[in-house]
Amino acid sequence: MSDLTVAPNEHGVLRLFTLDMRPEEAKFLQEPGAAEQVLGVTGLDDEQIEVFPVSDLEDVGLYGYLTEGCGIPEDQLDRAALATIEGWVMILRSKAFRGRGMDLNPDPRVALAGLFTEEATSWTGRPIETESARPFSGPPVGDVQGGDRARRVGSILVVLMLALIVGGVLWLIL
Repeated sequence: MSDLTVAPNEHGVLRLFTLDMRPEEAKFLQEPGAAEQVLGVTGLDDEQIEVFPVSDLEDVGLYGYLTEGCGIPEDQLDRAALATIEGWVMILRSKAFRGRGMDLNPDPRVALAGLFTEEATSWTGRPIETESARPFSGPPVGDVQGGDRARRVGSILVVLMLALIVGGVLWLIL
């Protein structure tokens, strides 16, 4: 699988592209659907695509943005190589593909500068050992049959009240 092939259900991958185009053209890629045109695909989630000039990052730089802003581990990044990137860039997250596999066919002015994996969250932990976490340790559930009996009595009372009201209205009319 090449870096320009997206596997179905890909998760946690971030692609960094450099944009060799005039600033007006690069800025246009911020519009909905425009990135699809230069990547040669359709159906991307525009919320998962960022297009911006590296100069907007000021002191943070591309390295800092990728580590601190995107959660890319430092051991995946080459600080010196990232410092040489100027102009506009496009960041494309896995979520942009909406779980579908795709082959990207980018415009020649769009070059892949790096493929990175976001730091995964560890969801492991020790078992919870409190009394309230044990199965069947909560208060007992109420008597289900008693609830049914109460509903039946309530229904009978409502029917009797309606019969009395209807009987009273009929007595007044006749």
